[in-house]
Amino acid sequence: MTKIKAAVCHEFGAPLTIEDVELRAPQAGEVEVELEACAICFSDISFMDGGWGGDLPAVYGHEAAGRVSALGEGVSGLQIGDAVLVTLIRSCATCTPCASGVPTQCATPYDRMAGPLSMPDGSALEHGLACGAFAERAVVDQSQIARIPDDMPMDAASLLSCGVVTGVGAVVNTAKVRPGQNVVVIGAGGVGLNAIQGAAISGAARIIAVDMVPEKLDAAKEFGATDGVLASDPKPWKQVAEITNGRMADAVMVTVGAIPAFETAPRFLAAGGNMYLVGMPHSGATATYEPVIFGALAQGMKGTKMGDVVLKRDIPWLVDLYSQGRLKLDELVSGRWHLDQINEAIADTRSGAARRNVIVFK
Repeated sequence: MTKIKAAVCHEFGAPLTIEDVELRAPQAGEVEVELEACAICFSDISFMDGGWGGDLPAVYGHEAAGRVSALGEGVSGLQIGDAVLVTLIRSCATCTPCASGVPTQCATPYDRMAGPLSMPDGSALEHGLACGAFAERAVVDQSQIARIPDDMPMDAASLLSCGVVTGVGAVVNTAKVRPGQNVVVIGAGGVGLNAIQGAAISGAARIIAVDMVPEKLDAAKEFGATDGVLASDPKPWKQVAEITNGRMADAVMVTVGAIPAFETAPRFLAAGGNMYLVGMPHSGATATYEPVIFGALAQGMKGTKMGDVVLKRDIPWLVDLYSQGRLKLDELVSGRWHLDQINEAIADTRSGAARRNVIVFK
């Protein structure tokens, strides 16, 4: 066992505490990573708030990057010192979803209370999001690892683990946006900006950002949005109709977890268009729709988890886009914080001002 510092959640809705915890050595098929950066995602905050259940105490954090520090038996393709991403996509490679090329829907259960973390007295400590990356080191299954270039900045690289693949992947992999189509992105936060980047990469004709904050609409244009519409306007879909000459949107990406955004989204859809549920509301939250409209206009609604990413396929592609200057990552980092500042970083993230706050360990 190795003693490490981690940010521990003991009570839902309460501040995290920095304390020593125990991390066991990697077992067969596992990899230990000495972390250099871990971004704060709203999924972490939802778990911290008890929005999706789970056990306590827990260590969250799942959008991370670092270097391999130990290897379990049977791990291949990695060496000590390799620069890698740590993701929450734990894939068994044998269940039906994994064998069908959808590792984000792996059906093999994982008991997070029986993971590599424990309290100093030996009691259970949840391996939050199967990563536990708000800590100096993490032990994860080898399927959760993706190699990155040795010289890639770790703070920028960490964003590829979740926010970037979720936003870009939702557009490219799930919606399969084609050149010439119109895309509306509701929410111009971290994931929304990446959905906008995905739409630009896909060759969308109009990429319309919708947000409550004017400054975020300005930022959206830096990431590829052609237009911005204030969500606070009485009928923002009318502006979209004007922008698109009445055509509306082939794809509407809802990248926030606010229920009003989900209920408004169909208003932006063209006939035959689809809305995509990218943001994640708390469990139990519900939205109301008129099915007759979806039926009459042949519209659809589809969920997307982690942008339906396949790590070995998509991470090298995204890294290459970044190296060409076609994918913005450095510009997404709005703040760098140390582990003992994590509660301030979380508060700043909650305010909605941050694109992505990153905890840096070195």
